[in-house]
Amino acid sequence: MTFFVTDSRGNKIDDQKSLESINKALIDAIDGDDDAALSVAPPDRGVVVRKPRLDFGERKGQAERMLGLMDVFLKNDPISLQKDILHHVEYTVARSRFSFDDFEAYQALAHSVRDRLIERWHDTLIHFKKEDPKRVYFLSLEFLMGRSLSNIVINLGIRDQFADALSQLGFDFEVLAEQEGDACLGNGGLARLSACQMDSLATLDYPAVGYGLRYQYGLFRQVIVDGFQHEQPDYWLNFGNPWEIERVHITYPVKFYGTVTDEFLNGEKCKVWVPGEMVEAVAYDNPIPGYGTRNTINLRLWAAKPSDQHDMESFNTGDYVDAVVNRQRAESISSILYPDDRSYQGKELRLKQQYFFVSASVQDIFRRFKDTHKKFDEFPEKVALQLNDTHPSLAIAEVMRVLLDEEHLSWHRAWDIICKIFSFTTHTVSPEGLEKIPVDLLGNLLPRHLQIIYDINFNFVEELKKMIGLDYDRLTRMSIVEEGAVKNIRMANLSVICSHTVNGVSRLHSELLRTKLFKDFYDLWPHKFQYKTNGVTQRRWIVVSNPSLCALISKWLGTEAWIRDIDLLIGLRDYATNAELHQEWKMVKKVNKIRLAEYIEAMSGLKVSLDAMFDVQTKRIHEYKRQLLNILGIIHRYDCIKNMYKNDRKKVVPRVCIIGGKAAPGYEIAKKIIKLCHVVAERINNDNDIGDLLKLVFIPDYNVSVAEMVIPGADLSQHLSTAGHEASGTGSMKFLMNGCLLLATADGSTIEMVEEIGQDNMFLFGAKAHEVVALRKKGPTLKVPLQFSRVVRMIRDGHFGFEDYFKSLCDKIEGTSDYFLLGADFMSYLEAQAAADKAFVDEERWTKMSILSAAGSGRFSTDRTIQEYAENTWDIQPCRCPF
Repeated sequence: MTFFVTDSRGNKIDDQKSLESINKALIDAIDGDDDAALSVAPPDRGVVVRKPRLDFGERKGQAERMLGLMDVFLKNDPISLQKDILHHVEYTVARSRFSFDDFEAYQALAHSVRDRLIERWHDTLIHFKKEDPKRVYFLSLEFLMGRSLSNIVINLGIRDQFADALSQLGFDFEVLAEQEGDACLGNGGLARLSACQMDSLATLDYPAVGYGLRYQYGLFRQVIVDGFQHEQPDYWLNFGNPWEIERVHITYPVKFYGTVTDEFLNGEKCKVWVPGEMVEAVAYDNPIPGYGTRNTINLRLWAAKPSDQHDMESFNTGDYVDAVVNRQRAESISSILYPDDRSYQGKELRLKQQYFFVSASVQDIFRRFKDTHKKFDEFPEKVALQLNDTHPSLAIAEVMRVLLDEEHLSWHRAWDIICKIFSFTTHTVSPEGLEKIPVDLLGNLLPRHLQIIYDINFNFVEELKKMIGLDYDRLTRMSIVEEGAVKNIRMANLSVICSHTVNGVSRLHSELLRTKLFKDFYDLWPHKFQYKTNGVTQRRWIVVSNPSLCALISKWLGTEAWIRDIDLLIGLRDYATNAELHQEWKMVKKVNKIRLAEYIEAMSGLKVSLDAMFDVQTKRIHEYKRQLLNILGIIHRYDCIKNMYKNDRKKVVPRVCIIGGKAAPGYEIAKKIIKLCHVVAERINNDNDIGDLLKLVFIPDYNVSVAEMVIPGADLSQHLSTAGHEASGTGSMKFLMNGCLLLATADGSTIEMVEEIGQDNMFLFGAKAHEVVALRKKGPTLKVPLQFSRVVRMIRDGHFGFEDYFKSLCDKIEGTSDYFLLGADFMSYLEAQAAADKAFVDEERWTKMSILSAAGSGRFSTDRTIQEYAENTWDIQPCRCPF
């Protein structure tokens, strides 16, 4: 059969080089991607079997027919897009194309976009298989993805085409995008960082696979009732998830409990784990497209299902109740993000989650490697495993178990592989925050893994004795096994010992790792320790969330290339004093403030002035993040305004103070901070003397989608952590990119931000990290300002009500109990606030500072972070799909 291929304009392609490339690509397509040879496991076996391929000659007729039917990619002209959308309305959503609402239109739109996404995804997987590059496997227990539609169509370069097509059908793209729910499969900076890093991995064409858990219920929905936080389940999957692809033929058995026996194989003794319980891990794939490239990589999330073998046994014995119980027990593993681990059952479920996700991922990695390689000496040349904090660190013991017990390698060979493939990034700043697993719990749930960890520790300690002698204090500190009333496994020590690289997430954090957290290990292996300052992706946090600013930046830079090469943002410095840019910059900010003000009114009924400074602090509620310091500052401002003469109030800079974030369900102090915020807001917002001079708003259920509205509308963003407690702080990077000015302590990555934009363009305050210890030692002799004592006394005396309820909160911040130094930093904080007021009234100065903030934010993109990981840690190269 003879046919010709056309380019995007319909012209015949006839040059020899292109024809050879097309012919090769078609043959590769027929050969299939990484998962093409997997088939459904038989119902009585918990394993994946392989289906033999037909010889190409046998399939020639079939292949030619398939190519004839599908020889072009889906088209993106308005008519083609409209046909696809209506097709999905009728055949996917099962609604009449003459009668469907916004949500049904969103579902049809999402499936139309997904069709185009899958084309690129298949091409990329086929290309990776053909080229066989070294790949990085990114293991993270959390991915805070948010909404996907807008991000995907922008990365695919078809946002405007879909918007035009929908407009002709009578729908608005933005309205339909609002129909999508948030995928809240994580909480805070670590989880959102994982999502940003996947975007950058795809954009920079790196061969990568992300692995995580498909939680049935995401992070809880926060509901505020009478100012108190209540938690409700987040049924995020109730209306389906069009972006995931269930891979029912990709399933792996995951074992728990049981015993370990000795058996002889070829005359040598080996260990055999006989499990007491088995569940199945089913893969759900989420394609992640890159920007400005055809590369689309995979985020594979695992869901737990009961083992078919268990179910069949229960069915055959007539024990239907037992079958149901088994199903519920299995599915609970991937049901809940952050199970309450204050009880033994909660700790066990958390550990089950960690091992379940690790075991399935490792099996998938081994299967992919063994498809094309036979010698495990090649494993480090093709595999890099990235541990995102200690949650996936059981992967070390699991890989060791597979190499020893299933592949029957010697300990020496297996250990050599382990030390070459793992890299570890920690997000912790204090010893108390490092993860520990009770030995009894680990031994009961994963008996073989405990044996392996003990063996690793024994060998390590013996080698350590040769290097440092019998320094028992240091040997005890560095041991993986922590002795004591409760014997624990130190997962961070395991990760450091077994990884070739240990990464901090900012320069300050790296210094803390070297001098405090892992000092003993740094003294032993200084070459292991690196840092890669965290970042965020500009595609999500400017292009998607702030399209007006995106268009303005592209106009003044004369290119959209900055979306992929964010260092080009520095070109805005050339126009920092340009009056025309100032005018346009202020207009963009005003439009975003209008949108945020409308949201606040719809959410709370409170009208706010657009002339006021929008002052924002949004992050999870925690004592070290010091939302309480912010509230105390607001009370002080309120008290000052109340005690002013009316004429003096005219000089006050009006503020709308916005706080958002969730408190962990069992974190009582954090919940009291939320309640305090609400009672203070009720008093201030209803005080006629104050009017528009001061408003306080708490935004409930803060998530990625709300952040995409809040961040572009913010004038000032507060980052108040006690110095030395924030590892990096990616929230400040998002605000910085959007031209928001920062009021912050010298903590985490803020120090590096000062270098990029200059101290004159920020409002810094508070003790430095090296001063914190000395201030704490002063204890009761540390004098706090009268202003601080006054606002705390107002809360104690019931000025805002609930005096008994807030007593413990006040006790936490007075005298020797003020661990996070709110009193010590209070005057410095007020001075920084006054400096912000002074700058805000000078519109020209404020706008210039705003422009310079955005211009200096390029260093804080995950594109830079990922490139550093690729070059200095993973040793991987870009593998760009040629289509």
